[in-house]
Amino acid sequence: MNAMVERLLEQPIVYRWWMAPFAEQKLRPVQANGGVQQVRRVLDVGCGPGTNAGHFAHTDYLGVDINPRYIESARQRHPGKFMVADVTTFEAKPGERFDSIIVNSLLHHIPTPEVERLLGHLETLLTDDGAIHIMELVLPPHLSATWALAKLDRGHYARPFAEWERILSSSFEPVRCDPYSIKALGIPLWDMIYFKGRRRSNGETLRASR
Repeated sequence: MNAMVERLLEQPIVYRWWMAPFAEQKLRPVQANGGVQQVRRVLDVGCGPGTNAGHFAHTDYLGVDINPRYIESARQRHPGKFMVADVTTFEAKPGERFDSIIVNSLLHHIPTPEVERLLGHLETLLTDDGAIHIMELVLPPHLSATWALAKLDRGHYARPFAEWERILSSSFEPVRCDPYSIKALGIPLWDMIYFKGRRRSNGETLRASR
């Protein structure tokens, strides 16, 4: 069943239909914390079929995803630049770094060592005054409807809030780290974490200093 769901969601039209009711809710903390209107160059990591792109039409926007069908759909529907790529191989010169990096519901698909490698690379793409904005699925601590929905998600690495906080704070200096919920008809469906971080002043992650 999970494999069939994953194949379906790889199709842009299915993904857009599934995400449409929740996309605005997921992005709301980014909007509230200066990650949309007050930015110049935006890197959207795991951009899908351009789910967030419309919010960044006023910026120099680049969406990156490894699914070529998503990128083709995004190019047809949205302004900005889109690239089929593994972002861990993407390089940016100092003058071409991004003052805003968006990572929306990507990391719960990835094992922890790969998450840490990805975050370490994203730090090199961020300007000194920029911020990374991460929204991720949280695994609740107790059995509940939201716990069951998190387990049914096609990502296999939903993590408890404290684990997300530890992983994200090891790569970036935390600015905000807040829980929030995605709801339908006022009923919580998923628990989420919003993390806003900046480059560390010494250019090193906590892991590198251990």
